[in-house]
Amino acid sequence: MRILVVSINLFLLAIEISLLSPATEAQQGTYRYHFCPNTTTFPINGTYGANRGSLLASLSSNGTRGDGFYNTTAGRNPDMVYGLFLCRGDLSASACQACVTFAATDITRLCPVEITAVAWYDECLIRYSDVNIFSAEAEEPAVILMNSQNITQNIADQDRFNQQVQETMSETATLAANTPPGSRKFAARATAANISSSFPTLYSLGQCTPDLSSSDCERCLRFTIGNLPRGSQGGRVLSPSCNVRYEVYLFYNQAAVAPPPPPPPAPLSGGNSRRSWPIIVVIVVPIAVIILLFFLACWLLKRRAKKKYDALGAENAGYDISTVEALQYDFTTIETATDNFSNANKLGEGGFGDVYKGVLPNKQEIAVKRLSRGEEKILIYEYVPNKSLDYFVFDPAKQEQLDWSRRYKIIGGIARGILYLHEDSRLRIIHRDLKASNILLDRDMSPKISDFGMARIFGVDQTQGTTRRVVGTYGYMSPEYAMQGQFSMVLRTSLATLGNYGRMRDP
Repeated sequence: MRILVVSINLFLLAIEISLLSPATEAQQGTYRYHFCPNTTTFPINGTYGANRGSLLASLSSNGTRGDGFYNTTAGRNPDMVYGLFLCRGDLSASACQACVTFAATDITRLCPVEITAVAWYDECLIRYSDVNIFSAEAEEPAVILMNSQNITQNIADQDRFNQQVQETMSETATLAANTPPGSRKFAARATAANISSSFPTLYSLGQCTPDLSSSDCERCLRFTIGNLPRGSQGGRVLSPSCNVRYEVYLFYNQAAVAPPPPPPPAPLSGGNSRRSWPIIVVIVVPIAVIILLFFLACWLLKRRAKKKYDALGAENAGYDISTVEALQYDFTTIETATDNFSNANKLGEGGFGDVYKGVLPNKQEIAVKRLSRGEEKILIYEYVPNKSLDYFVFDPAKQEQLDWSRRYKIIGGIARGILYLHEDSRLRIIHRDLKASNILLDRDMSPKISDFGMARIFGVDQTQGTTRRVVGTYGYMSPEYAMQGQFSMVLRTSLATLGNYGRMRDP
């Protein structure tokens, strides 16, 4: 009888731990990122704002829909608002409702007067626009999130893991895109990782908005998979129409996506009930222990991975993305380093905020940019005392400091930096605004490529692309990009970047 009590307690403990899993713990949306360009806004007390309020209220009231998806409109043209929400496919109706209700309120705080907006949460997505977004595939804007911990230090194992991620995510995308008509375009899988005993299982998830066709859904998923970070313990890509994710810990409600269990065996006859108790105990206790150990392992892995998880998402001037893995410092450390952002330490002013010099406790000099737009954010850079290249190439007096050996060194350094971004970086990046003012020079006059605010990430096998919005600085663009929005991975070093050498004599 004591054994039976223990087994019941084990079951209760297993259930309690399972309630702490990431699939069911959130009572409201766990915010990840949002995008709402401020290039087009509406008056707060105008018709569009009132229609948006009605739309968000309608989305919130339909959060309990069984399929986790709903789209609707509010108002009439020219002030009609189109909107939708999408909940993660493994959520219950109540969990979906909680996320949508929270998101419908939160998005008005994140995007108070923007005409177009999308916000991503762990549990759901919410989106609205002044143009028809229904049944239309939208891959951008996209946000990349990644775990900063590598899966292994062994390059061969990393390559093998990357290949497995690619194959697993491809199979997951196929399953999600080809679900029966009328059902959720959602798939989640668990496969053996075969890389490290610490991470025995690879978990993957792919999902589209159900209003997409199968071909559009698969196209969107292939795009997002192509932008997944490689070699790390987890990563995901969020876009308006679809999202994908992989982890080495269980991050979704496995019971909600697993196949239904087999029917229970027929009950034993009353005459054998006393004999059946030992059999039941022998069967129940090992199963309870296994369940307990499984949930404990998932919970511990989740806690360990969650502490190391760095969300990387950034918005460009248009619908392109850039992501960078970075170290993080607490605000007090930065305040101390910059003497509370004193004017004496101010280095200059940029288009997005002021820049201050600072010194960390280990005596390392840093440059701190305090962004002035939106929520306060601070970027920390290596301090370069020689400023940028344009201080030399456009100043007749300072041009004399650039002898030919230094020029050759600077050109070679820029070329190596671009080659790294194009070929060797974990994320394949094109800069799109390479010019003299974005080349910083350290104490040894070694070049540092800076300002990735207009950069764009390429797919793994992508070598060419187009954009709907040309960004950068005219005069430093190739003609096909400036005129047609076409760009490629071909390495180009423009002499214009380093000034007009034709009029410079050899020192």
